[in-house]
Amino acid sequence: MNTMSPPPTTARPGDLARQLADYRLTTAKILYHLPDHPSLLQEYIWQQLDIAPRFPELQRFLRFWERELEGRLHSVSVATVGLITAGGFRAVDHVIIH
Repeated sequence: MNTMSPPPTTARPGDLARQLADYRLTTAKILYHLPDHPSLLQEYIWQQLDIAPRFPELQRFLRFWERELEGRLHSVSVATVGLITAGGFRAVDHVIIH
């Protein structure tokens, strides 16, 4: 008997609607100064659906970082890619389940 449950999904309700509204998978590499050793840099990777080129979700996260966390920001590099393209999404009339 298989007692393993399926892995949890990272998709949240509304993610597809957000992607259709031009949200894109955005990854930010954030370098920051270690609070106890300011001459050393640490890397943090942030990933979320966001809208290029303004990146409101990333901007909100960076404001939180500056307000609440001790590590002073050094630099932020951003990459983004659309997950759904015009040719990658088709409406269907029905679904067949085996």
